[in-house]
Amino acid sequence: MEAFIFRFFPAVALFLALMPTPLAAQADPPLLLRNVRILDLSGSDPVLNPDQSVLIDRGTITAVGPTAAVTVPSAARVVDGGGRIAMPGLVDMHVHVWDEAALGAYLARGVTTIRNASGMPFHLRLAQEITAGQIAGPRLITTGPILNGDGPNAQVNHQIVANGTEARAAVRAQHDAGYRRIKVYSNLSREAYEAARDEARALGMTVMGHTPEGVREPGMPRTRPFNIAFEELLDDGFMTFEHIESIVWHGLRDAHDEAAAKNLAARVAAAGVPVDPTLLAFYNLMRVAETRGEYLDRPDVNILNPLVVAQEQENYDRWSGEAIAPARAAFDFYKRATKIFADAGVLIVTGSDAGIFTNIPGQSLIQELHLLSEAGLSPGEVLRAATLNAARALGEADQAGRIAPGHRADLILLDGNPLDDLDAAGRPAMVIAGGHLYDRTALDQLHKAASQPDLARTRKNLIEGLQAQGVDPSILGGQPAS
Repeated sequence: MEAFIFRFFPAVALFLALMPTPLAAQADPPLLLRNVRILDLSGSDPVLNPDQSVLIDRGTITAVGPTAAVTVPSAARVVDGGGRIAMPGLVDMHVHVWDEAALGAYLARGVTTIRNASGMPFHLRLAQEITAGQIAGPRLITTGPILNGDGPNAQVNHQIVANGTEARAAVRAQHDAGYRRIKVYSNLSREAYEAARDEARALGMTVMGHTPEGVREPGMPRTRPFNIAFEELLDDGFMTFEHIESIVWHGLRDAHDEAAAKNLAARVAAAGVPVDPTLLAFYNLMRVAETRGEYLDRPDVNILNPLVVAQEQENYDRWSGEAIAPARAAFDFYKRATKIFADAGVLIVTGSDAGIFTNIPGQSLIQELHLLSEAGLSPGEVLRAATLNAARALGEADQAGRIAPGHRADLILLDGNPLDDLDAAGRPAMVIAGGHLYDRTALDQLHKAASQPDLARTRKNLIEGLQAQGVDPSILGGQPAS
């Protein structure tokens, strides 16, 4: 699904609006959030605990309990939650960030952690700046550049490795640059993939991504199997398998067979590999086809980076003319497959593939919640996928995904009950991210700023990323940025 900017077009300078500073960022006194109902998603059934208070100090939750029982430090800033529902902040496990302006769109929709799935050097700096409170945004996790081989899915931003020697060198270089997560992709050969996997394991790096298929040859997958069988990857320690349509393509050889899907789901569950369905990624393709392109002009598309929009025009034109019935049939099966995997005990997490095609940052995750509900997951299961399940998949269940002492202070305050209306989760009255509180006014300002990316800065980000991989940035066209 991932796309990339193959060329740069001249554009008038747009300047990023001044990002609002976190309301608690300057002096960082302890913060007491009182009089809230805490939504606990850790059990088999969701529980709402009334009249609770949450004490936060230096970005960590230090106490949770009945309002009358929580001691208020003398220096604390006290915020009355007004009986609103407090729940853990949402996690988008699959995004593409091209410019820091987009960060506010995530916070405005209650997303307090994002995992960027195609790293460039600026992402490493940005993550540090967010943690330090210098930039308003959700916590940013990033992989390194995508590792892939030549083939039908290769893109210019992918780090292409042809053999084991190149793959090991690429993983070591990513580690030396500061990345601790790698992303693998479909076209990797067996030799390159296994070398990358082993090198990452030796360096203590995690692996996620598309399941590598090996070299694509004529007849694959319908008349001959892939060079790398899907089952071979089950015990390789993937943090997540990405995209339910990719799993169907590789694991089921694109057969829409529910019995085979149940068999595969049981094996994935037994292996303990979480799945990030990203149903929205295919849904948006389908909607462009169904509306013959009108869907591309819906509200908030101006949050998408203009460079991405320009490059995606070919895909927009293609999908505006795609046959509708096959796309609908495929999407219906992807939803059924997601439910089959969830019922088998596979840990389902939420990702949106936001930042590419027409997948709008922030808003797309709320759409993903609805699609998981359409697939048959209960509201509690959907919200757990976006919070506690994501923390578990990231190996952070002891520090994230719940409102509990010792956990990171990432939570959202809601006027409505998301168990009754999932949209309520995307309309927070307040967001606390890394201990910094943003009221609705600040969130609205961040959302507005998200539609004003700095194009010159975006281009510099892309050029730096290509240069880090040894790729000539002139592939972007135009003059190199100074």
